[in-house]
Amino acid sequence: MKDSKAIVSLAKNTLATQGDAIHNLSQYIDDDFVNAVNCIRNSRGRVVISGIGKSAIIASKIVATLNSTGTPAIFMHAADAIHGDLGTIQKDDVVICISKSGNTPEIKMLVPLIKNGKNRMIGMTGNMDSFLAKKADYVINTYVEKEACPNNLAPTTSTTAQLVMGDALAICLLELRGFSSKDFAKYHPGGTLGKRLYLRVADIAQNNMKPMVNQDTDVKRVIVEISEKMLGVTAVMKDDHIVGVVTDGDIRRMLNKYDNINGLTAKDIMTSNPKVIQSDVLAVKALKIMQDNEISQLLVMEGESYLGVVHLHNLVNEGII
Repeated sequence: MKDSKAIVSLAKNTLATQGDAIHNLSQYIDDDFVNAVNCIRNSRGRVVISGIGKSAIIASKIVATLNSTGTPAIFMHAADAIHGDLGTIQKDDVVICISKSGNTPEIKMLVPLIKNGKNRMIGMTGNMDSFLAKKADYVINTYVEKEACPNNLAPTTSTTAQLVMGDALAICLLELRGFSSKDFAKYHPGGTLGKRLYLRVADIAQNNMKPMVNQDTDVKRVIVEISEKMLGVTAVMKDDHIVGVVTDGDIRRMLNKYDNINGLTAKDIMTSNPKVIQSDVLAVKALKIMQDNEISQLLVMEGESYLGVVHLHNLVNEGII
């Protein structure tokens, strides 16, 4: 129990230390930060981000965030850069160098090479008196009072500060460029997130069978149609127009109501004015309609024409839920 309390205390102290450090970063959002954002925004090239050690890992993450939000970026390891990878940097690229101390040997060797290439350089460092801070065109200050590590050695709070400032850069660029949910979907086509942003009802309905019966169809044939098409529903048609829907629930209610079903037709048991959705609507909207109306299927329309059915299970299988 004593160990448990110690673990809880250590974890909470770590979070508190990091939280305080992030909060304090707001005082460093200054003219240099604004100029750095505008420098990237107005650049015709990419953002090349470099670092060494843990800062290199953070650099890779910032690159991923920028790429996914519409700002082309590439990672260049500081150690590799001075051994041949400096060619990664093209004429119009903006370079961001990340270093807590700003004084590592690799940074001291890399920075003059970047400056010789006439590229704009943004320094991200926690030491405003460092070599990097003095040589950079713009400096993003990521100073933290202490690491979360009890020995104040392991990069923890300092790398969190770098990560957060990278996110701040990315979000500013995203907003200034008017990066929309449609743009986001273009860069995130896979997984649940992408599907929620781009998957449309027609994409699902076209893979399902298309259950339909005439309003005068015998209920036994209606049951067969529902069973064969395996969607728990069938549209009821009259002169190529939907007049109703019969679901598994309607069949159960019919069996409870009638002892003899001979002579019954689809129009006798159907639900009139069924819920429909247009084929070009996002699948996530179909989910909301189903949830709001406590139903499992929607008839899909393409204009005035019946296209098919989208089922709740389809949305589950696609990861929309």
